[in-house]
Amino acid sequence: MFRTSSAALMLVTLSAGAASPAFAQGRPDPVATIAAQKEAMKAFAAMDGVWRGPAWTLLPSGEKHAITQTERIGPFLDGSVKVIEGRGYDADGRVGFNAFGTISFSPAKNAYTFHSHAMGNVGDFAIRPTPDGYTWEIPAGPMTIRYTAVIKDGTLKEVGDRLEPGKDPVRIFEMTLTRIGDTTWPAGGAVPQK
Repeated sequence: MFRTSSAALMLVTLSAGAASPAFAQGRPDPVATIAAQKEAMKAFAAMDGVWRGPAWTLLPSGEKHAITQTERIGPFLDGSVKVIEGRGYDADGRVGFNAFGTISFSPAKNAYTFHSHAMGNVGDFAIRPTPDGYTWEIPAGPMTIRYTAVIKDGTLKEVGDRLEPGKDPVRIFEMTLTRIGDTTWPAGGAVPQK
């Protein structure tokens, strides 16, 4: 039943694509597209691995909430996508923060996108590599939340600042993680053919 439904859906999708004007003009070569994505994603290779360390976030009350932050980060789809899972542990061991994200590159747009799921929110944000890390931003009305990371000597330090017009930046987040090892996640452990 599932195979029949999947095959029928694939045929309908392909038929619709074949009839579209864009398809008639020719699709981009997937081999070239994936090669361009893989090359672009090399800029984020220093993120790969398992990380752990102290972090804090600023609560609405102005109080700093301290956690132990962990990240596992690895390449997926033959290195064309970066996959990230973050967990923040409270002092009692409870997971108080959990996030999942991907970083990808569009050769057509010549731009990177950070797709994030965190605390019930989902969003796509511009992210750009820097010589020693990356930056990404969340637009929030008249203000912007800017995250800046530096990865050096086995340490990943990321800070978040709230930027409002006419006001000094306010630091709302900071983590300093130590790389504690390699990971085969998420590519490792795939279901085998047989």
